[in-house]
Amino acid sequence: MTTANEREQTHYFVPQPSRWPAVGAVALFCLGLGAAFAVNGQPLGKLSLGVGVLILIYMLFGWFGDVIRESRHGDYQGKEDMSFRWGMGWFIFSEVMFFGAFFGALYWVRVVSVPTLGEMDYKILYPDFEPSWPLLTGPGITKPYQAMGAWGLPALNTLILLSSGAMVTWAHWALLQGRRAQLKLGLLLTVLLGTLFLCLQMYEYGHAMSELNLSLASGAYGMTFFMLTGFHGMHVLLGTIILAVVWLRVMRGHFDGQHHFAFEAAAWYWHFVDVVWLLLFVFVYWL
Repeated sequence: MTTANEREQTHYFVPQPSRWPAVGAVALFCLGLGAAFAVNGQPLGKLSLGVGVLILIYMLFGWFGDVIRESRHGDYQGKEDMSFRWGMGWFIFSEVMFFGAFFGALYWVRVVSVPTLGEMDYKILYPDFEPSWPLLTGPGITKPYQAMGAWGLPALNTLILLSSGAMVTWAHWALLQGRRAQLKLGLLLTVLLGTLFLCLQMYEYGHAMSELNLSLASGAYGMTFFMLTGFHGMHVLLGTIILAVVWLRVMRGHFDGQHHFAFEAAAWYWHFVDVVWLLLFVFVYWL
């Protein structure tokens, strides 16, 4: 179904040639070069990484600033809006596949690999192996560790993240109703709850390493635990930054009930982060 804007629109906005892709390529080159130097212990590694990060931040501010100015100028109508929605939808789909691969690895280890290694055919190779989850014996496990429990800090983080999802939904409703004060408050609470989640997760990691002796070297359990929760934490950080930028735009009077796709995109991403955490809580912490 086409909207009124799409029916009235006579052309599709195409921006002028931009320098930002080239600037981004330079940033990525510096980051890749710095990573290679750092891995090999070269002194220029940290310098190249720092320069790459600074150039990348400069590119992000400049490129997104141009997009915001184009949006405020009214260059984006119905057709561009639909393109943005499709783009964000495919981006979130790619993230679903990304986490699906890690959840698939967790499933394979728990349901296929561990029971198979516990069969009689492998007893000669691994006589002391116990086919239980989390793994406490087996190749690669050099120190005993304790698994992270579900109740306590992980359950509190679940409540915090679900509350943040409710706050961003409240903010969206306030935007549609034209209630700017509630919109600002709801977004601010979402950002603060996301920041609190990250702080508690850092504390959880410190507790896991120091008190539970849990690390990436703790066999398949340690690897899957830190890979899944770590990548999720990275996405929470990204989502919090996006929401903070949206909040700053709201404070400057941007968005209204009809034109607010940037807000919607941030909300979609945040709800995706919430759903992934619920799956993590069930399959990594609880079961």
